[in-house]
Amino acid sequence: MTLAIPMLHTARLRLRPFTDADAAPLFALHSSTYVLRYWDSPPWNERARAERFIAACRKMADEGTGARVAIDRVSDGAFIGWCSLTLWNPDHRSARLGYCLDDAVWGHGYATEAARALLQWAFDSLDLNRVQAETDTRNGASARVLEKIGFVREGTLREDCVVNGEVSDSWVFGLLRREWRPSAVPIPGH
Repeated sequence: MTLAIPMLHTARLRLRPFTDADAAPLFALHSSTYVLRYWDSPPWNERARAERFIAACRKMADEGTGARVAIDRVSDGAFIGWCSLTLWNPDHRSARLGYCLDDAVWGHGYATEAARALLQWAFDSLDLNRVQAETDTRNGASARVLEKIGFVREGTLREDCVVNGEVSDSWVFGLLRREWRPSAVPIPGH
């Protein structure tokens, strides 16, 4: 089952399917050691990784297992990152939220805004009951984004990742449909 991923708009952002033109800014984002300092895989060192990532995004949508969308800033059209719902399980009505934004736009509420838009679409279109997210316990900014959206910290996965050669813990967050409180509704197709 293919997932039809719509264009989503918020006051400041446009969320859209990836295109081949996104390879260069995507590579710049994922080759940053600073942006990926809490990531569970090393920064990219070859542009072909970006092309494979974009192909994987299309395959995920085609297979109906999730949606990963590019995030553009409306004011200047700049690619600033991506947001995703992966591991969609229609039987359990669950999925996993993820996001990665350029450090130049951190602290402006873009991650929160993009995640809200994608979650609104997912709760409405995929009939989700639960969305899960995980973040490195050292990444307080990401934890705050999740809490602003309404996620509840449910526990700690002890030593579940190796980040830059260092064993690290992750927090697990969950958001249930009955707890979802959208503050800004995205407008599909605008």
